[in-house]
This record gives sequence, structure tokens and C-alpha cells, in this order.
Amino acid sequence: MPEHPAASGAADSDDAPAVPETGADRADVDAVTHAGADRADVDAVTHAVLTASRLLVAVAARSLAAVEDRVTLPQFRLLVVLSTFGDAKLVELADRLGVNPSTAMRMVDRLIAAGLAERRVNPGNRRETVLTVTPDGSRLVADVTAGRRREIAAIVERLAPKQRTALVEALTAFTEAGGEEPAPSVHPLGWT
Repeated sequence: MPEHPAASGAADSDDAPAVPETGADRADVDAVTHAGADRADVDAVTHAVLTASRLLVAVAARSLAAVEDRVTLPQFRLLVVLSTFGDAKLVELADRLGVNPSTAMRMVDRLIAAGLAERRVNPGNRRETVLTVTPDGSRLVADVTAGRRREIAAIVERLAPKQRTALVEALTAFTEAGGEEPAPSVHPLGWT
């Protein structure tokens, strides 16, 4: 008598998935399925973040357009760091910006020439020099940030209240996962 396909473990059609024969086999299939779902989830979130980052970069570029004759984006970032975290030694500043000290020095020199930053003797150690933002530099950062804030607020206002709450939670988790230090609330500035 011929063996029945179901009894031998054969599938009824080419499209039907193979049925695992043991609990261990089922666990392997579940793990692979779960890993595939995790990968798809990570890919979907990555795509959404990249898309949102394009929007945020466009907002940032528009906010800097009014001052592009005075500062470049990297110079603006340096001013934001000084405005947010206070006076810093050159090496600390370069580290925060993720650039070489020589690159940071060239940016600082240009900002000093423009009257937006200055060098001061460190009151805690008179042999050291610290870099600081000038009042004119602080105004520039505040003006650019205010423009950026207005444009982002206009976008956020289009979201439903539940979406806003979810966005705050998601962005907070994202920045924490990325290791970004929160800016002090006294200086709620733009990107650093």
C-alpha cells in the first residue's frame, strides 16, 4: 500500500511550507522568522529616519541661508557647541565636533575674525586659553535657531496630539540610543 504524503511528512503542494518535525526544528523556524521580522522592522525605521533627516537637513539649510555670508554649517555647529556647553579648550571643542584640533583651530580663527568667538585666559588656570562665543555669536545662534524652531513647529502643528507624543518618545529614545547628550534646557538650541 502506498504511503500517504501526510504520513511521510511530505507537503501537499510545492507552495506549502515544510512542517518542522520536532520542537527544536519549530524553534529554529520561529527564530529565523523573528529575525527576518526584526530586520524588516529595522529597515523600515531606518528608511523613515533617513527620510525625516532629509526634511530636517532642508530645514537647517533654510535656517542658515540668512547667515551664509557670515558662517558655514561647520562654523555654526562650533558656535552652537560653545553656546550650549560654554567655554571650552580647543581639544575639548574638537572632540565634541568630531574633528581634528587643527580643523577646529581654523574654524575658530575665522569665527574670531568675524567677531563671533574669542579666546580668553582660563580663570581656573592662567596658562590655558579657552574659547568662548561673543554676544554677536550668541545672537546669530539664537536667530538661526528661532527660524529653525518656527519652521519645525509649523510641521509639528500638522500632527495629531497622539502623533506628537509618540514622536517625542521615539526621538528621545533615538537620541539616547545614539549617545547624544541632551542640551541644557537653558539653551534649547538647534543641532550640535
